[in-house]
Amino acid sequence: MDYFVDKKSIVREIWGKGDTILFIFAGASAEFALNKAVDWLYYTGRLPKDPLGRLFSTVSYAREIVFSEKQSALKAIDHISSIHTSVENKRGKSIPDWAYRDVLFMLIGYSIMSFEILERKLNPSEKEEVFNVFWRVGKRMNLKNLPQNFKEFEKMRQEHLEQNLQYGEYTRDLYKQYRKHLGPLRYHLLLETQKLITPRKVRDYLNLRRFSLLSPIIPAYKISRSIKIDGFLKSLILPSEYKAEIRSLDRTSP
Repeated sequence: MDYFVDKKSIVREIWGKGDTILFIFAGASAEFALNKAVDWLYYTGRLPKDPLGRLFSTVSYAREIVFSEKQSALKAIDHISSIHTSVENKRGKSIPDWAYRDVLFMLIGYSIMSFEILERKLNPSEKEEVFNVFWRVGKRMNLKNLPQNFKEFEKMRQEHLEQNLQYGEYTRDLYKQYRKHLGPLRYHLLLETQKLITPRKVRDYLNLRRFSLLSPIIPAYKISRSIKIDGFLKSLILPSEYKAEIRSLDRTSP
């Protein structure tokens, strides 16, 4: 069977582990809040109303692309495109091209950072593979002015961070929603994770210090996985009403 992402791809390893997915979410939740096009996420009201639900919805789409056979993955990408087109039609204006690229760049950047924090450093060919998978997603969505290789991506990623972020009312409100839905302790855990994974530009806007209290804990967490108590730790990170979703985060490739 022909898959969109090869069974041996590092992308499957990254997106098959719940802890790396949670780190990807932590980084993206910070950067989404700062993006100059964040008003689009507020247009339907779904993100501020249920940010955790949006996390698991996004995870399901990403996994359908990463783990499905090619035609099913392409249908999933086309469905994502149709959802955005529908929102654009309702609002009567188009989502900026750079905003689409920003999301793609987040998926690439935080996939790499999450795995490197929790597992090991990726070699250049593995980073290129991560880039290639999401580049093909962007190409299917007809995104314009995409970088052609990982080196170009790094340059464009930095340019986007410099040009497309700002701290505003939506940023303040989203962080209020994060705290409301996570509770004080889990909210502070989110902030500590964001300190660990986000680029300097993001940390500067959010006034996050570079050192994270999680840094000395990561080695112990890695040990916890070897003795199979990491599932319990994940249950501490997210509210109890998401137990089923928490169990589904870890996945074995088909």
